Amino acid sequence: MTINRKSFLLGGLAVPAAAFLAACGSDSTPASAPADVASNDGATATTQEITVEHAFGTTTIPAGASRFTAIAWGNHDVALALDVMPAGLSRQEWGVADGSGMLEWTKQKVDELVAAGAAEPALFDDTDGYDFEAIAETAPDVILAAYSGLSQEEYDTLTKIAPTIAYPGVPWGTKWREMIRLDSQAMGMSEQGEALVTDLEQQIADAVGQHPQIAGKSAAFFYLSESDTSTIGFYTTADPRTAFMTDLGMTIPASVQTVSDADPEIFYTDVSSENADQVADVDVMIMYGEESDLAALQADPLVGTIPAIKNGAVAFVGNGTPLSASTNPGPLSIPWGIKDYVALIAAAADKADAARA
Repeated sequence: MTINRKSFLLGGLAVPAAAFLAACGSDSTPASAPADVASNDGATATTQEITVEHAFGTTTIPAGASRFTAIAWGNHDVALALDVMPAGLSRQEWGVADGSGMLEWTKQKVDELVAAGAAEPALFDDTDGYDFEAIAETAPDVILAAYSGLSQEEYDTLTKIAPTIAYPGVPWGTKWREMIRLDSQAMGMSEQGEALVTDLEQQIADAVGQHPQIAGKSAAFFYLSESDTSTIGFYTTADPRTAFMTDLGMTIPASVQTVSDADPEIFYTDVSSENADQVADVDVMIMYGEESDLAALQADPLVGTIPAIKNGAVAFVGNGTPLSASTNPGPLSIPWGIKDYVALIAAAADKADAARA
């Protein structure tokens, strides 16, 4: 199974945008804030017109924007990391342990800003597509979606509500630095966004510095099921999870890099387990699941021949846990989980070294 840009765009066409547009009328003027909507918390109004380039063209944001709504994954964390409370954000379920609709690091920052006087953000349920009416009700000046998989139709609908920042290249392929830079630019906070990137890079370097054994090892983010080992899935370098391996000082295996280069719009693919030797060049596998899954994988006559599996050089990050969600890096998830994440990878790297000894 290969997932690419086209698959996402076609999938997005199912969203009932027409009904929403009918309700809002065809006027392309952004909705104005209702009188009972408070101004955005923590934000300073932009002082000049801002233009942002992305996959759907150029978005122009008039001066005076101060109210930001974020959708999809992680964009709200950019605003929060800059001490700005979004007017609304997409509800999260996967990786959320307390039913709050917010990942642990998001909830911590929201609670901090609420304690300082900010209003609680609205939460949007994106399960069956974007809730355009709910997004419009937050009366945003700008919609942040630099990391998303918006279709053209979804983007066009959102721009009826407010200027919208989409991904720069491939759907769901925005890396964490790009997400911070694009979203902060749209907020008129490019300088603060750049400082945030620098701070996060130092935090990553500090965590990696505690585990020098991972330097130079080849690694990628994989998907394997102990109940169905007929295929071996992996995320390409278009996906932030595998791309993050280079931030850790690791290398991308030639097997994964070749697939990534052949079609840069693919972010996930798989190979038949009968061709397990195709990923024999991987030193360390990172994947969802538990350590208890390893025995079943090692016992499989095909998957068990992969050196990383045979050596136990697998970093299992859980499945649906906060740590597993943090492997998709963002400005708040990195500080929250980087030490534990790198420690897991380092333990797997130790097993790769032991097998070579």
